Amino acid sequence: MANDAAKPPPNHPADYAPPKVWQWNKESGGRFANINRPIAGPTHDKDLPVGKHPFQLYSLGTPNGVKVTVMFEELLALGHKGAEYDAWLINIGQGDQFSSGFVDVNPNSKIPALMDRSGPTPIRIFESGAILVHLAEKFGAFLPTDPAKRAEVMSWLFWQVGSAPYLGGGFGHFYAYAPFRIEYAIDRFAMEVKRELDVLDRRLADSRYLGGEDYSIADIAVWPWYGALAKGLVYEAGEFLSVQDYKHVQRWTDEIAARPAVKRGRIVNRVQGEKTLAERHDAADIDKALAG
Repeated sequence: MANDAAKPPPNHPADYAPPKVWQWNKESGGRFANINRPIAGPTHDKDLPVGKHPFQLYSLGTPNGVKVTVMFEELLALGHKGAEYDAWLINIGQGDQFSSGFVDVNPNSKIPALMDRSGPTPIRIFESGAILVHLAEKFGAFLPTDPAKRAEVMSWLFWQVGSAPYLGGGFGHFYAYAPFRIEYAIDRFAMEVKRELDVLDRRLADSRYLGGEDYSIADIAVWPWYGALAKGLVYEAGEFLSVQDYKHVQRWTDEIAARPAVKRGRIVNRVQGEKTLAERHDAADIDKALAG
């Protein structure tokens, strides 16, 4: 019984017990309380802008948004002129994702969302992984046709889709954004994120890229999250997670970061940082931003 005083309280706050029926508290949610709510649908009417290019992207320069802009820039670098796109800024802090126009494209009100207007009938695609697959199949790039190689790439793509909530919604929320620090929550998600880094490191010890020897949508999907984490850029948690220990992840991160299309795509819809470009409507927009 001597150690009872050192034990954490059974609940945090100590007097908290879950009610029989949960009720939404508008003040909960920490930094994002003003945009979080337990229902879907639009909060206001507003049409989305439409530019001149075949693809209309509505996004923000977060890791999930970077996946898609890097993909477009990689396709353009290969010479696929049909991959020209307009990238419109969706400011999630101001609730742009809850406009009626955006909800029509993505009923889940998350970025990125894409309208493919290259054919006779516009096609909406939401969820970053689905967008990458759509573009890869449309242009025949960054997704192998060999069944075994394709399966490997798709497995790593869906690994990222399934892992991101642990890194973003779990670790990131409790480590960086929650209104107060909860040791149990941070320890739980830090353990999972380090396990995921080890999964990547072991794979990249045996393979140049995640899908094999060829760069693919798997790398494009994973790099904005785990590459940024490996350089201490996500949540400023590099030292906390000892990211320098994952040598193969570091090698892979640096190699992808050096790609010209990645350098271009990563600044699109970015509003903070050294190089920013709120919207992209022409290749010259990126050229100017990078030169500035």
